[in-house]
Amino acid sequence: MQAAVGQNTWHMDDAGSAPLSPSLSARARQAAAIVGKPGSYKICEGCDSIVTRRVVICPNCSGYRFNTRRKAVIDQARILGSREPTGVTAEDML
Repeated sequence: MQAAVGQNTWHMDDAGSAPLSPSLSARARQAAAIVGKPGSYKICEGCDSIVTRRVVICPNCSGYRFNTRRKAVIDQARILGSREPTGVTAEDML
């Protein structure tokens, strides 16, 4: 279910109880994709960002230690997919 609010479109969550902002909805979709293929991702141990397996240095914090355990990736994707962004990313600095 969608409702227009100003120029933003808000989506109802699966339970139909609270509106999701467009950015949170996009994060939830991204998290679902990660949960579907956790072996393709890893978690930066410096900032807890999820990055693809081929990354050598985290683009957000320049960290180089990663957690590659599938269960950890799934758990972190679910956490990050259920909340608004809280950190500063490289895109924020442009």
